[in-house]
Amino acid sequence: MKKTKNKEKNTEILSPTGRNVRRLCTVLLLIYTSFTIFVLLSTLLSSFKTKTDLVTNFAGFPKTFTLEHYKKVLAEESLLHYFKNSVIVTVGGTLGCLFLAATTAYGIARYEFKGKNFLVSYFLVGMMVPVQVSVLPLFIILRKIGLINNLLGLVLIYVSGISMACFIFQKFFHTIPVALEESARIDGAGDMRIFFQIVLPLCKPVISTVALITSIGFWNDFYMPMILLGKKSVNTLTLVIYKYIGQFTRYMGESLAAVVITLIPIIALYFLFSSQIIEGVSGGAVKG
Repeated sequence: MKKTKNKEKNTEILSPTGRNVRRLCTVLLLIYTSFTIFVLLSTLLSSFKTKTDLVTNFAGFPKTFTLEHYKKVLAEESLLHYFKNSVIVTVGGTLGCLFLAATTAYGIARYEFKGKNFLVSYFLVGMMVPVQVSVLPLFIILRKIGLINNLLGLVLIYVSGISMACFIFQKFFHTIPVALEESARIDGAGDMRIFFQIVLPLCKPVISTVALITSIGFWNDFYMPMILLGKKSVNTLTLVIYKYIGQFTRYMGESLAAVVITLIPIIALYFLFSSQIIEGVSGGAVKG
């Protein structure tokens, strides 16, 4: 009842202009969602069409369902090997980014030290600077330490990109009462124990949010793998898909099948953690 009353009050407070803006945003979001669903369904259905059907009936429903395109990309192109490479860099980069961002953000949120304001500003600037600016020095450094054409080099690059994750964690840590940590410290708990046994379990919503956002970015990344992973054996899925799309008229079915296979983990993760995303964003990134 209280939530319903609050919603009614918020609706009454909105001016006519505010209500019109809300309606416009709702319509735009519905149009965008409908278009996205249409593209996804069209891609999925087209991946089951024969080559002849793709040419003569590209936008229509498949006349005959076939798995030949999936068999070709999975068997002939060893797509599962590139799938494994993408999983390695995504999981490794996400876990490393979560750990580094959480510990760094906790130190910024809870401790006073010299240069703290500069560090916060540094991470904020890091969110605004495009990755293309740092490609040349990163390439030179990785080449000197022998990590070009190595999945570990790409994982280290992903782990270092903690600016946005650190900002979200920092905002969330400010919402956790300091009294919880002080009580544990009185009982003899050290800083590491407080962080891992008290603070971190409270961060499940924001951890899910940051993990999903970063993992989607790593999974879909094309630019950094293209620069750092020139060797075919360490290619990721995005590089293989680019090969098909570069010759789309020749590999229409294979391109669509490869795209569908790439989308499956992302869609599955979204449906599994959608509620945690909303909770984490509203609880951590909005409160301050």
